[in-house]
Amino acid sequence: MTTKKHIILAGNTAWGMYNFRERVIQALVDNGYKVTVLAPHDDVFTPKLVALSVNFIDTPINLKGTNPVQELQLFRCYKEIFQQENPDFIFFYTIKPNIYGSFAAQRCKIPHIAVTTGLGYTFLTDKLVAKISKFLYKKAFKKTYQVWFLNNDDMQTFIRCKLIDAQKSFILKGEGIDLERFHILSLQKRLPVTFLLIARMLWDKGIGEFIKAARVVKQKYPDAKFQLLGVLGAENPAAIPREQIEQWQSECIIEYLGVTENVKPFIDAATCVVLPSYREGIPLSLLEASASGKPIITTNAIGCKDTVEDGVTGFMCQVKDVADLAGCMEKIICLSSEQYKTMASAGRTKMEKEFDVKLIVKHYLEILDKVIY
Repeated sequence: MTTKKHIILAGNTAWGMYNFRERVIQALVDNGYKVTVLAPHDDVFTPKLVALSVNFIDTPINLKGTNPVQELQLFRCYKEIFQQENPDFIFFYTIKPNIYGSFAAQRCKIPHIAVTTGLGYTFLTDKLVAKISKFLYKKAFKKTYQVWFLNNDDMQTFIRCKLIDAQKSFILKGEGIDLERFHILSLQKRLPVTFLLIARMLWDKGIGEFIKAARVVKQKYPDAKFQLLGVLGAENPAAIPREQIEQWQSECIIEYLGVTENVKPFIDAATCVVLPSYREGIPLSLLEASASGKPIITTNAIGCKDTVEDGVTGFMCQVKDVADLAGCMEKIICLSSEQYKTMASAGRTKMEKEFDVKLIVKHYLEILDKVIY
């Protein structure tokens, strides 16, 4: 009897591993692989991952931490797991698994791929911690089989900074969108016009600009609604305090919808999904919105601009430009029913051609077939 090939996938949250990679994990299991997922335990999403017939190993990660002792402990934790599990291949996601997991995989001589899901805070600052992170990236990625990026700009940044060998870099077109789950319920323009922002409550998601633009738009269109959906209190230097969200609610600027395991009903109830982020890998919320037949508004920032065709599937504004963002919102409000339907349909078509999760799954399987057989 042939022993199943063993694949490990390591990330910094069980939530992310499930929400972004459920279809990939399921495909690996369905294709006969033994799959182990490494992430911090989560009472909600760990059971969901286990239900996919995978082995889950709790791997505590201090997302904010910069203590060298704690970082060394993470490296040792990965190394011990790899020595015990003896996988045939490993995929790493997000900065700390990418760095410390890659170091451990090197030490254990296990082939691996690092997936940079977005450069985020590390590349939005010149602080010492960012410089150290770049140095560690360079050392960690020396022995990777490949480094995958979700957009060309991030890849070129790594190449320009000489953090990776260009020959080992590859662009994965996002992490894929499940077009069966995110389908079009209706192409009708929902009224009153409702703008929905789905993200962790972080300043660098452009939430401050969203609020300011909402103030501008409401002066002319008082019936327009603005909603926020996503995690509060994220372990991130750019986290927005709960008190600030509550203040905006008390001023009747926005409605905070909390957190959900299923964003689809909220997308279906919205008129337009907005993400004025400063930088992304490929924002899943915009892919989900377009697949569901909703026009989107986003910035011309790295990662964000890849999801939209300006004036065709939605509108694109300048980063941190409140007037430009408000102008895009007014364009959505002024779309006729037919114009709205045309834009919504174009977004769905773009998702089918470029971001179908089946294309992503196919690439994972092809890489594994090439490397470990």
